[in-house]
Amino acid sequence: MLIQLKNIQKRYKNNIVLDGLNLEVAKGDMIAIMGKSGVGKSTLLNIIAGLDKPDKGQYLYKDRPIHQQSIHDLAAFRRKHIGFILQNHPLIDSKNVFHNIALPLEYSKMSKNTIQKKANKILSDLEIIDCKEKYPSMLSGGEAQRVAIARALIQEPELILADEPTGSLDEETEENVMNLSQKLNNQGKTVIVVTHDRTVAEKCQKIYQIKKGIIFD
Repeated sequence: MLIQLKNIQKRYKNNIVLDGLNLEVAKGDMIAIMGKSGVGKSTLLNIIAGLDKPDKGQYLYKDRPIHQQSIHDLAAFRRKHIGFILQNHPLIDSKNVFHNIALPLEYSKMSKNTIQKKANKILSDLEIIDCKEKYPSMLSGGEAQRVAIARALIQEPELILADEPTGSLDEETEENVMNLSQKLNNQGKTVIVVTHDRTVAEKCQKIYQIKKGIIFD
């Protein structure tokens, strides 16, 4: 099993967000997590990504206890395993598309030649090679989301977490982004999508609901 969440509890001040949540995700799954605003969908993703820690419970990734790790180790875990796609595709306005995508590799101190090859390949794979020299302000919503996806995938993560990835897109671009997510899943990536959109959720293999801090299928 890739992910095991056991009796996860999380509260913020007096607000209990997750209350004994259990979830298992196998390698190669593509699942949707649905629920009303404020029920803990994003909190759950942040725990899976190692951006937040549960107050109680266990989070195992390939049987490794993630919930016990230090902040430094969690950062290394994210770099190695996680690709995070957000609704508002936060790109750096002062950098062009190529450098937005290449940024994670530049932090890892790869050679310029290797970075260029990897970035150009993913630009081609996502059909945005023509946008290479453009800046974020010059992109359409769909192009910007593809750039954000490319940046999330550049280090070849095995787990992709998508938090409302189509929330700000038109219907056609939403379809394209979900088709791309399915393509990545078919290539062996594990994909977890948080969404309030039933149409988006139905593109996934399994749909879970969060209510009152726990999860239902």
